[in-house]
Amino acid sequence: MELQTERLKLIPCTEESAAAAALNNYELGPHIKMYLAELKSDPTLLGWGVWFVIDKDTNTVIGDIGFKGKPNMEKTVEIGYGIKSSARNKGYATEAVKEIIAWAFSSDEVATVIAECREDNYPSMKVLEKLNMEQTGKEGHKLRWQICKEKRDVPN
Repeated sequence: MELQTERLKLIPCTEESAAAAALNNYELGPHIKMYLAELKSDPTLLGWGVWFVIDKDTNTVIGDIGFKGKPNMEKTVEIGYGIKSSARNKGYATEAVKEIIAWAFSSDEVATVIAECREDNYPSMKVLEKLNMEQTGKEGHKLRWQICKEKRDVPN
């Protein structure tokens, strides 16, 4: 399983892809280690967790993206993403998030994709706005966002 955009490859996190990323000096955060443990006990999580974002030109991991678990009973999944500081401000996050949302919506199990970000995380807010996600609320210092499959208007 692999997703392709113009400049990126998105590869689901597995023991093998995580080992390869680590060998190439990509720091595996605690969310990746936790996901790998969950994947080991439930292989059906593949795709509904972490994906590595790879720059096609350099064939290096520039970030990770993914879902915080399988779709729930309301057919909703939450996305999260992070791009290395050296690769920011080049549109990679927008490109990767757009592709992962399209992948999720290709499943009959997903009707809504949600996200949240800190109210002072302007780069992340910009990504979500570019993808026509709607701000739906605020809890503490976090803003909530969503995009629905039926109302989807993700730009090309």
